Amino acid sequence: MTTTLPTPSGTTARTTQRLPLAKAINAGLRRALATNDRVLLMGEDIGRLGGVFRVTDGLQAEFGPLRVVDSPLAESGIVGTAIGLAMAGYRPVLEIQFDGFVFPAFDQITTQLSKMNARTLGRLPMPVVIRIPYGGHIGAVEHHSESPEALFAHTAGLRIVSPATAADGYTMIQQAIASPDPVIFLEPKARYWDKAEVDLSDDAAPDLGPDGWADLHRARTVRAGEDVTIVAYGPTVPVAVAAAQVAEQEGRSVEVIDLRSVSPIDVDAIVESVERTGRLVVVHEAPTFFGPSAEIAARVTERCFHHLEAPVLRVGAFHAPFPPTAVESEYLPSLDRLLDAVDRAFTY
Repeated sequence: MTTTLPTPSGTTARTTQRLPLAKAINAGLRRALATNDRVLLMGEDIGRLGGVFRVTDGLQAEFGPLRVVDSPLAESGIVGTAIGLAMAGYRPVLEIQFDGFVFPAFDQITTQLSKMNARTLGRLPMPVVIRIPYGGHIGAVEHHSESPEALFAHTAGLRIVSPATAADGYTMIQQAIASPDPVIFLEPKARYWDKAEVDLSDDAAPDLGPDGWADLHRARTVRAGEDVTIVAYGPTVPVAVAAAQVAEQEGRSVEVIDLRSVSPIDVDAIVESVERTGRLVVVHEAPTFFGPSAEIAARVTERCFHHLEAPVLRVGAFHAPFPPTAVESEYLPSLDRLLDAVDRAFTY
């Protein structure tokens, strides 16, 4: 459904569509391909098939097989080829079919792609985007539900982001492509079909100037609150919002921040919130052991020690391999586990 919103006289109408996240990312990729002929897509089955999750559906038919390339089943080769293309001035966007399949390319990503810019003192930027469907709650078999963001965030030279909404999916993929540095673009596959309004008009296009892409790393406040802050990103943002709504019925005002970027982290946005609320709960699907929430907890404790009414609490997966489908809901953070952490934040 397309809606044209009324606007003041003399301005351009804004055209919005209610899209699922997968279609919004598709629209962002289409716009990037159309506006920059140095952008190309590569990945397994992304052309004629349109990808396993159909995120690239229709793009090969529109832009041709030299711009939307069906690659061999070789993740290391895909990333290695992208490094060469970036050195030649292209902006390759790669799809890794599932999160657990990225590890054959881990060497290329962490020892070559991440270091090339620094190794050449900036003479060889690496504008490569690696799209990775990640996370659980899809009832998949082993190696199809990983959350590897901490592994990449520990590697200097990589930017790690994850959209939680269709609107952010559309905008953030374009900003990631405009970045001069390699970006790991984590797409919460269980949220691919969550719909939201997306403004596709030219006036709403993201600023992709010399520094415009930097908005990619700014957190957003999803819901204002006064008593406790919940920080989430990607697949856990809807869980955080649901927890805030339940807590409100119990008389607690919860602020929800969508981090959007795991590396770099918008620490200032979190600190500003925690200085007001005095309490912080961080939730993600990755294991809490050495996870992104540990870094956030350390940063906030250093900067907000005298504002904290309770320790920073973390809710995430357990320090164990991803389990069989029948018990994945026990392994991943749930609404009940998050509400329990919010309650504990008021017991100190």
